[in-house]
Amino acid sequence: MGLLNSTILPAIRDLKDLEKIASSNYEYVVLLNTHIGQLKSIVKMLHDHDKKVLLHADLIQGLKSDEYAAQFLCRDIRPEGLISTRKNVLLTAKKAKILTIQRLFLLDSIALESSYNMIDTIKPDLIEVLPGLIPHIIEEIYGKTNVPIIAGGLIRSNEEVDAAIKAGATAVTTSNKKLWGSEQ
Repeated sequence: MGLLNSTILPAIRDLKDLEKIASSNYEYVVLLNTHIGQLKSIVKMLHDHDKKVLLHADLIQGLKSDEYAAQFLCRDIRPEGLISTRKNVLLTAKKAKILTIQRLFLLDSIALESSYNMIDTIKPDLIEVLPGLIPHIIEEIYGKTNVPIIAGGLIRSNEEVDAAIKAGATAVTTSNKKLWGSEQ
């Protein structure tokens, strides 16, 4: 299975989905688009349901995505992992011994090369590749970095999940609720 023990990582965009995920069999949950005022209670509720939280640090409303925010998240919110595109956030999480997930967007070859340089510096635990629909790029990134890959973004079918996994992704993040049921 891999580091995360699941091929599907449900990504929660809407708080209405919290109860469904809390009562599911998923071990890991990705939190997107949260508000700083609700964050502590959401993470506590998920922890109370034995969920491990991967928190997208760049998408927390009301919190700037910088080193100080990362310190606050690591110390006070205590997710199992932080997802970010920002070097200082991930390095801070690494110092706090929290799982680091470097998110990279496949915009063009320049962005990809820049991401490789950042990966060399950060040495994240995982890399989230967006969009996750390009199997040969997933293979390339894993081959170059030997860091486990999470595929995310625009994945809409079980066939696309399978293609990402066959290409070497450890897991797929998705906010598509139709795909959440495949491992429950």
